Amino acid sequence: MEEGKAPDTVKLISLEGHEFIIDRKCALVSGTIKSMLSGPGTFTEMEAGEIKFREISTPILEKVCQYFHYKIRYTNSTTEIPEFPIEPEVALDLLMAANFLDA
Repeated sequence: MEEGKAPDTVKLISLEGHEFIIDRKCALVSGTIKSMLSGPGTFTEMEAGEIKFREISTPILEKVCQYFHYKIRYTNSTTEIPEFPIEPEVALDLLMAANFLDA
């Protein structure tokens, strides 16, 4: 990696320690993650390229990552956009995570 250049991927770590490595452009769908990785100041996350979410469980963070990819895939799409599947049993936790992540 070139000096001063941001990595192409970001590592998101769940409450249980599960690591999700996703494309940086997908992670930047989240306003919170975008601020942590590119905002003013020196967040540790900016240098390490990884973010630990101590309050987001693995199944919820996995669904969030799926949504990031879905959002990138279908933004400005001219094809019919399929519904993003959300299981009723995770809806509340997913809503709280989306609110925190500004996604």
